[in-house]
Amino acid sequence: MEKKTIIVPHDFTAVAENALNHAINTAKTTGAEILLLHVVAKEKLIGEAEEKLNAVVEQHKEHIKITPFIRVGNIFDDIGDFASENHAELIFMGTHGQTGWQHLTGSYALKVITHSTVPFIVVQEKGIKENGYDDIVVPLDLNKETKQKLAYVANIATYFKSRVHVITPDETDEFLRHQVKANIQFAVKFFHERGIDVTTKVVPTGGFDKEVVKHAVSLDADLIAIMNLNRNNMLGAITANHEQYILTNDAQIPTLIVNPVVGKYGGSVLFS
Repeated sequence: MEKKTIIVPHDFTAVAENALNHAINTAKTTGAEILLLHVVAKEKLIGEAEEKLNAVVEQHKEHIKITPFIRVGNIFDDIGDFASENHAELIFMGTHGQTGWQHLTGSYALKVITHSTVPFIVVQEKGIKENGYDDIVVPLDLNKETKQKLAYVANIATYFKSRVHVITPDETDEFLRHQVKANIQFAVKFFHERGIDVTTKVVPTGGFDKEVVKHAVSLDADLIAIMNLNRNNMLGAITANHEQYILTNDAQIPTLIVNPVVGKYGGSVLFS
């Protein structure tokens, strides 16, 4: 069986180290290997970066094998390109405040993610539990692409024996309400067929992103799974601004974010 690969971009900050810890926990559970990536702007910076990156690898060598890589370029192109070249299943990335790569937060993080065909788990300072991801919150709106993340969530949930919590926006329009109900039924059937425990909740459409985080906090959830639609859509409760809100949520709950693939609801993905 082909070895599965996880990418961790590392810029020697605390949140990057936390992203690596999340990746190590996941790699141990799934049998994946970790490629540690640092991007420099100029070749003259390679030597110093190699020294620092090797120190990170040395720190974790007793736990798992990690292979370091340096690339000359920029984070917006090279993280996604590196992940594609190495056929990665997942990228773990930390978000930053005023330090690190170009203040990588909010819209900058979204720009990195949008360039990649590989899904991300974006983490802040909140560490991963020993059990990994026990509870995963999955918002479903009326965008046709929203179902695509279900396969990713199902595979993560299978490995970590996670519980999945589907949350949908309430709709006053009867036709849209029917669509919401159909989406819930689809998701419940999808997870039940894979032996995954699932709950459902309907919340007001207004401020849906805040309702998602609020629900995740009430569950002490370990992961929120969203799509990167990165555009406004009449039927989408989550738009680019809302994606940024969830990525950088105050509760610091990590976010699985998936770029949509045209014509699919979710294929054979993460560690399948």
